[in-house]
Amino acid sequence: MDSEELLPGGNVGGAVRIGTTVRRTTGPWTPAVHALLRHLADTNLTGVPRVHGLDEKGREILDFLPGTAYGPEVPDDALADAMRWLAQYHRVVASYRPVGPVVWRAGTAALAAGEIICMHDYGYYNWIGTSEGFSGVIDWDLAGPGVPLDDLGFTAWNTAPLAVAMDPAYQAHRLRLMAEAYGGGVTALEILERAPVSARRSARVIRAGQAAGDAGMVNLAKVDEPGRTEARLPGLLARVTQVAGHL
Repeated sequence: MDSEELLPGGNVGGAVRIGTTVRRTTGPWTPAVHALLRHLADTNLTGVPRVHGLDEKGREILDFLPGTAYGPEVPDDALADAMRWLAQYHRVVASYRPVGPVVWRAGTAALAAGEIICMHDYGYYNWIGTSEGFSGVIDWDLAGPGVPLDDLGFTAWNTAPLAVAMDPAYQAHRLRLMAEAYGGGVTALEILERAPVSARRSARVIRAGQAAGDAGMVNLAKVDEPGRTEARLPGLLARVTQVAGHL
């Protein structure tokens, strides 16, 4: 067998590369995530790792997506490509309707009318790019029921980036770019208003996971999550009107 290479990036930790595959620890949510990824593979959606079962250590085996994860300063063209990809994903996954309550990482839930399976972690650190630009999405463990704006709001929080106090005109520009690239009648203002909702949900899921002893969520405490998100939320709420004024 090829040697294991610890993969950089991410805060949950534990992913290693072996040849053309990635091996990651599993949890009670893994069957639901694998069913989702297999559905996406059947639709021929590009940029999603395919599932190849479990290895002898009980780790999941996924495709290694060639390229490099983005850093915090995502270029406008990559952000636009990521939004176009997200719109395509939302269209494809709308037909995926798992029956009954399903165990996801955020908890057991049934898919309600009007909901889809969102990625729920659609930040720059899970986007893979090559010399040709945005090419794929990794780390699907937080997928679960939600509405499309949940993913858009989370992206805006991390990648506009609304979590950080900066030029509101620039953040408004990024929100307009997101809305235009995503299409479907979604407005920049709707994304802006959803961002604190998505950030609050993320913090709540991490807190619950830490309380339950989820090792990956516990590991996020090393980067002060969800404390960092919770501390930044009041600042965004105070800036929403200011950013909206530039839309």
